Amino acid sequence: MENSIPSTTDRNASSESMTSRDYYADSYAHFGIHEEMLKDTVRTGSYRAAIVNNGHLFKGKTVLDVGCGTGILSMFAAKAGASHVVGVDMSNIIDQAQKIIEANGFRDTITLVKGKLEDVELPIKQFDIIISEWMGYFLLYESMLDTVLDARDKYLKPGGLIFPDNARLFLAAIEDQDYKEEKINFWDNVYGFDFSCIKDIAVREPLVDTVELKAVVTDPFMIKHINLLTVKKEDLTFAAPFTLTATRNDYIHAFLAWFDISFDCTHRKVQFSTGPHAQYTHWKQTVFYTPSTVTINEGQKLHGKLSCAPNARNNRDLDISITFKLEGQDETKADYKMS
Repeated sequence: MENSIPSTTDRNASSESMTSRDYYADSYAHFGIHEEMLKDTVRTGSYRAAIVNNGHLFKGKTVLDVGCGTGILSMFAAKAGASHVVGVDMSNIIDQAQKIIEANGFRDTITLVKGKLEDVELPIKQFDIIISEWMGYFLLYESMLDTVLDARDKYLKPGGLIFPDNARLFLAAIEDQDYKEEKINFWDNVYGFDFSCIKDIAVREPLVDTVELKAVVTDPFMIKHINLLTVKKEDLTFAAPFTLTATRNDYIHAFLAWFDISFDCTHRKVQFSTGPHAQYTHWKQTVFYTPSTVTINEGQKLHGKLSCAPNARNNRDLDISITFKLEGQDETKADYKMS
C-alpha cells in the first residue's frame, strides 16, 4: 500500500502509550517501506499504465489520491493531464512527497494535505476521479478500503471513476508438506521437549509468503468480488461458500489465497494478479494451514465456506474461519487471525 492507515500518531508518545495503530501509521514514514512498494514493478507499473495511458479519462479532471505516500500516483495523474490533484496522507512521508512534487515541477498541479481524510479540509469539494493503492495482505488485512469508501461517498462526483474499480479474492488448496513440517510440526519436538501448545497457535496464524504454482493441487475459486463503485463497508464482513476441484492425486496441507486487481474503466482493461501463477508482488500470497492433512484424488471436490470479519478489538486485524469437507467425510473447521 502506497499509503498509511488513517489514524492519529503522537510523535512524542512514549513507547508504553503508543498503540499498534500508532506504530503502523508511523511505520509508513520510513522510506524503506515505500522503496519496496515502488520497486514492485507489477504494482507501480500497472497503476502507471492505467493512469498515464488513459489521458483521455484524466485530461482536465480533478483527482483525489487517498493515502498518497510518496506522491507517485498523484504525479502519474498530473502527467496524464489532470487539471488538479489533491493527495491526502497522515504519515510523515508526505513531507518528503512535497519535496518530490516540487522537484518534478508539479507544485501548481498537485496539492498535498497532511492528516486523516475524515478530519482534513480539502481545497476541492468534489472530484472526478479517486485513485488509491489501498490493498493489504489477503486484500483486506490492514487495508485502506474503508477510507477509500468514505472518500467515495463524500467526495466523488456522480458518475465519477475510481482507480482501481474492481478486486477479486481467490482461494485454492496446496501441497506443502516440507514447509508445514518446518513451520508447524517443528513444535512437536524441540530438542526433545514437547512444545505442541505453540503448534496450536502457529496453525491459527496465516503465513504471508510466495508459493510456487506447482504446489497448487486444485482449481482456484473466486470467493469475493469487490466493485469499489458500489460496495458498502458492511459487505467486507462476509461468508463465502466455495468448491475446490482437485487437479491431481495429492495431499492438502493448506489453503492459499490471493487477489486480482483490475482497472475496468480503462480503455485497454489494465489488470494484475498477486497469485502463484503471476509475477512476484510484495503482497505475495496468504497460506492457511489445515489442522490435519487431507488426501484428495483428481476430480474430487472439496466443499467449504470462508468467513471473514474485522476483529472486534482492532478492525485492522481480521478474524477468518474456514470450514471444509470432502463428500462422505466429517466437516473440519479452522479459525485464523491475521494480526
